[in-house]
Amino acid sequence: MDQVLRRLPKVANENVLVGFETSDDAGVYRLSPECALIQTVDFFTPIVDDPFSFGAIAAANALSDVYAMGGRPLTALAIVAYPGNGDLDTLGQILEGGAAKMTEAGCAVVGGHSINDGDVKFGYAVTGVAHPDRIWTNSGALPGDGLWFTKRIGTGILGTALKRGMAGLIHLADSMDSMLTLNRQAAEALEGLSVHACTDITGFGFLGHAREMALGSGVTLEIDAHRVPLLPGALSYARAGAIPGGLKNNREFASCDVALGQSIPEELELLLYDPQTSGGLLISLPLGDGRTFEKRVPSAVRVGQVAARGEKAIRVI
Repeated sequence: MDQVLRRLPKVANENVLVGFETSDDAGVYRLSPECALIQTVDFFTPIVDDPFSFGAIAAANALSDVYAMGGRPLTALAIVAYPGNGDLDTLGQILEGGAAKMTEAGCAVVGGHSINDGDVKFGYAVTGVAHPDRIWTNSGALPGDGLWFTKRIGTGILGTALKRGMAGLIHLADSMDSMLTLNRQAAEALEGLSVHACTDITGFGFLGHAREMALGSGVTLEIDAHRVPLLPGALSYARAGAIPGGLKNNREFASCDVALGQSIPEELELLLYDPQTSGGLLISLPLGDGRTFEKRVPSAVRVGQVAARGEKAIRVI
C-alpha cells in the first residue's frame, strides 16, 4: 500500500491539513478557522471469540485514530462484512458491542454499510473535530523531547497464542482489558500540554509506528526497549513461537530503519514489531510536560527520547 500511495497524484487543497503523505493516523480537513474535520476508517476480522467483545474492540480501535490526532469523535458509520446465511444473533451482538463502546466515547452511530461475505469483518468510519491550530500529527517530534507510551504491548502475540491453545485465561483477560480501554482519558490528559507529535500503536507495531514518527519528523527516536511496557505472558509466548504473520511483515518492512542494540533479547525485539489492536498512544513531549502527563495518567511510561537525525530513524537501546 505504501508503494501504491506514492503513485497517487497530490491534489493541492489549502484546507487539507493532514493527508496520506506522512502516514498519519487520520485525515484532517479545515471547515472554518475554528473547526477542522478528522476522518478515519478501520475494520478487521474477529480477534476474540466473544462477538460482543469483538464489536467493542473494533470500535475502540477505530476511535483511537481520532484521539491520536487530538480530536473529539462525533459520529461513526459501521462497516460490516457477514455471511448471508450467518447467525443473526451473533451479528447483533457484534453491533451491540460496538454501539456500547461508541456510546462510552460519546460518539453517535448514524448508519453504515454491509456486504455478504464469507469472512466476517467489522469496524467503523469515524468522524471527529478539533481546532485547526491544535491538531496533533506524527511528524512534529523535536530533539530533546521525551517519549511517553500509555498502554502495554503484546496483543498480537497473545491473540496468536489463543488461536494455538497456548494462552492462559488471566493473560487473555489482561489483553482484553487493554484492547477495550479507550484512549480518551490519555488524550484528554494532554490538554494544555505541548504535544509535538502523537500516534497510536496499532497494526504496524511499536517500532513500525515509531518509524513513521521519526521519518515524518526528520529525527531519530531512541527507544529504551526494557522500559516499553509488556502485557503479562507476552514474552513467554514469544519465546514459545506464538508469532503472528503480521509481526514478520512489520519486521521485514521496518527493520532497515532500526539500529538494534546487541543486548536486546530476540523475543523482546519481536514484541516491538508485534501488531497491536487498540494500542496505546506514543507521544513526543517536552520533558516538563511529560512529567505533568505522568501525574495525570499514572499508566503512562517514558520509553525514550528524541534526538537529532542519525544514521537510522530508530535506535533501540
